[in-house]
Amino acid sequence: MLEGLGLLPNVAILIAALAVLTKASDLTITHSMNVASVTGLGKTTVGFILVAFSTSLPELFVAIFSVLNPDNVGVSIGNVLGSNIINICLILGVCFLLISLKYPEKSSVLPKMAKEELGSLYFGIFVASIVPLALIYIGYASRFVGVMLLAFFIYYLFQLSKSRTPTEQSLSKTEKSKLKKYAALTILGAVGVVICANFIVESSSILAESVGIPPVVIGATVVAFGTSVPELSTSIDAVKKGHLELALGNIIGSCFMNITLILGITLVASTFTINMSAFSNVAIFSLITNLLLWYFLSNERVARREGMVLLFLYALFIAISLGWIQIAQTT
Repeated sequence: MLEGLGLLPNVAILIAALAVLTKASDLTITHSMNVASVTGLGKTTVGFILVAFSTSLPELFVAIFSVLNPDNVGVSIGNVLGSNIINICLILGVCFLLISLKYPEKSSVLPKMAKEELGSLYFGIFVASIVPLALIYIGYASRFVGVMLLAFFIYYLFQLSKSRTPTEQSLSKTEKSKLKKYAALTILGAVGVVICANFIVESSSILAESVGIPPVVIGATVVAFGTSVPELSTSIDAVKKGHLELALGNIIGSCFMNITLILGITLVASTFTINMSAFSNVAIFSLITNLLLWYFLSNERVARREGMVLLFLYALFIAISLGWIQIAQTT
């Protein structure tokens, strides 16, 4: 769409998209906090349900477009697994570093969350870990598996929506009547983030091609990273405002939705059984990142060291994916 505009217009589009992206993510975070306050759901749960669903739209559209072209179903599955690695290693790695800089006097800055909220994070990590591993073990994925994943997604979100955390103060009827407005503005802001992310990916790809970067490298870096820009933008903005629990809910909720909703849609719409052995390396890497995050949360420690470990793991994943590091295989 932007190929024929030339170099300078694409630079202008990239700058404008980045500027609007900041405003859109700010709108999302501000009003999601209002939703949490009015509903009593808690910041983590709102991040898990509302913000995570909105910022997962790029992965959802990749799944829809892959369904229209069956040859690209593998792209959607690879994107789901790869996005989960980016979400945890890159985005939470950056968030942990930012939060440690924001509170340098503390060795651990994990916010105090209700047991129900922390439980939802652990469960999201568990599902994001066990489903890919089970599919790799079985060796294939079919429509039946997709239906099971979608049913599980609907059931768990229904259960999660019923949980409530006690509010610190009673809210007026006027404030409660604004719930639909707050929810609509949260979704509107997240959609704006997604649209801006699309322009950023497209203009960045054109600029990269213009300086001679191969398309394969662009696809493995700019485009793969692009579907996670909404999560990155909203999570960083949440951390800057001191809402790490919202960022955690957003990221882990996105991973949960990728594995249940988006993978489920892909499998249900697919006309053939998919051989999962091709995704074994990515699935194992995703499992490692999930276990690391589980360990960090269970120790209630989020500091510079944890952020550096996650970022190193992401750099290692990129290096292996692009062939810069070869893994020896025994025959």
